[in-house]
Amino acid sequence: MSFQILLVIGITLVAIYLFATEKLRMDMVAVLVLATLAVLDLVTPQQALSGFSNQATITVASMFVLAAGLQNSGALSGIGWLFSRTKSPLLFLLLLFAVLAIIAPFVNNTAVVAVFMPLVIAATTRIGMPASKALIPLSFVSQMAGVCTLVGTSTNLLVNGIAKDLGHPGFTMFEFTPLGLICLAAGCAYLLIFGRWLLPDTRNAGFVEHYDIGKFLTELRVMPGSRLIGKTIQESRLGEQKGVFILELLRGKHRVSAAQTQTLQEDDILLARGDWSKLVELTRKAGLEINSQFKFKARLLDEADQVITEVMIAPNSRAADRTLEALDRSWNHNAVVLAIQRRGEVLCEKLKDVRLDVGDILLLITSSADAPALRRDPDVIVLSEREAAKPKGWRGTFALLTMALVIGIPAIGWAPIAITSLVGAVAMTLAGCLDADGVYDAIDWRIVVLMAGLLPLGVAMSQTGTAAFVVEHTIGLVRDLGPHVVLAVMYLVALLLAELMSNSAAAVLLTPIGISTAQMLGVDATPFLVAVTFSASTSFLTPVGYQTNTMVYTAGGYRFTDFVKVGLPLNLIFWVLGVIYIPRFWPF
Repeated sequence: MSFQILLVIGITLVAIYLFATEKLRMDMVAVLVLATLAVLDLVTPQQALSGFSNQATITVASMFVLAAGLQNSGALSGIGWLFSRTKSPLLFLLLLFAVLAIIAPFVNNTAVVAVFMPLVIAATTRIGMPASKALIPLSFVSQMAGVCTLVGTSTNLLVNGIAKDLGHPGFTMFEFTPLGLICLAAGCAYLLIFGRWLLPDTRNAGFVEHYDIGKFLTELRVMPGSRLIGKTIQESRLGEQKGVFILELLRGKHRVSAAQTQTLQEDDILLARGDWSKLVELTRKAGLEINSQFKFKARLLDEADQVITEVMIAPNSRAADRTLEALDRSWNHNAVVLAIQRRGEVLCEKLKDVRLDVGDILLLITSSADAPALRRDPDVIVLSEREAAKPKGWRGTFALLTMALVIGIPAIGWAPIAITSLVGAVAMTLAGCLDADGVYDAIDWRIVVLMAGLLPLGVAMSQTGTAAFVVEHTIGLVRDLGPHVVLAVMYLVALLLAELMSNSAAAVLLTPIGISTAQMLGVDATPFLVAVTFSASTSFLTPVGYQTNTMVYTAGGYRFTDFVKVGLPLNLIFWVLGVIYIPRFWPF
């Protein structure tokens, strides 16, 4: 093993550790990898920066813009109406799966779930169906449909881009479609047949009227004249309030120790966690008030025309990793944050100090006049029934036609997808489907930087011989069992890595390994690249393995184990189908 191979393996292991532990943001890890490879001279400066000009990176950024143009133009405005016509859970799921099968292969699945999630919550509420029975299927089917085309997910484009850089001819627009449709049909059948038993019946994902969505964290201020003044938390029996838990006592800028035995004073802050309806009931009974974080907008609480709204921090939100106090300085909405809810974690900090994560739900109060602006904000997803984007005259039709040309022209070989998607994004912007500022807001820059930063790692693994070394000492141990067994092992490795780290990172690591594996066996590399693509693009096992899973995790009131219970059999089904059908469509 040469010193260069040792360095690349070390960088890779550190990157996997950082991805798995989330000690740094994914895009920051990618840039760190890029810089380290360049400093250690494992890639040339041109190779280090090549990811930013790679066709896959350009295409992914353009597809984000195209998806936003479709949404803003009202081209998808009829979906909510379609969902409202269904009367039974089975018919609704069938309609949902059919619509996703048409849209998700051509629109980024993160954008699809962001658009569909409030519509699904609204539709399930109308028909008396728990939203938890539909939100995991929404995420999973969007992933299944995404692997049906080259542009369905960023992972498909990434594998294609790396493979081309390493000398493989790449894939056509609909080359994945036959296998993708088989997996999609099997996955939908599995969810329809077994979902009714495997998916939880939480009956707690919905609008403001159903505030059992989880436990909200808020601050309750002791008002003058409150019956709590002069009593301890124990004496006032606040701990006996069903559905409410007092976590901390804050006095001034300090956290008071032994909170349960401290005598309460006027203006003390109780950090409370519970169902929103119970928290409101407690404020009335005990002489408390919600301690608003946005003090200068507190007048909203006295206005008659108010709207209480749940919003989720979107995957590409600028609010992610920021505290409420920092958000306050750049928040453009006349809104008051009343509470925060984070699934799977008990928040015990003062609200202004809570660092927001993707998937966090904020309970807001705003005026009716300001509600539409909140719905248009790309940084949040409104979980109440979203007002469908009204068709902007001819722009809805123009957006659909543009998207058809973006997909159709590369399919017949007239121009590469990177060029058509870029031209399509420009056309939608010039047509007013979204404005210039909306273009920058629509792009998930973290994904773009992640891809651009990790692409040089694939180059380094190939040209230093690291990929061949890894193959020889891992997958090479089963090469005597034949290419089918090697394919099955590679699929499982990609599946596990995608759950452990980001799917894009797993694709970058395994694409050169797939090509080296084929070279070791003396067979075509295409079956191994397809295995990497399908396994990395369909992550069902955990709520953190894929962005769409993270988005529905909180809104559906799911537990971590719900994803394991539903996703593990589905992953095994896809693994079996892949091992059977990949060699048939792409012979060794």
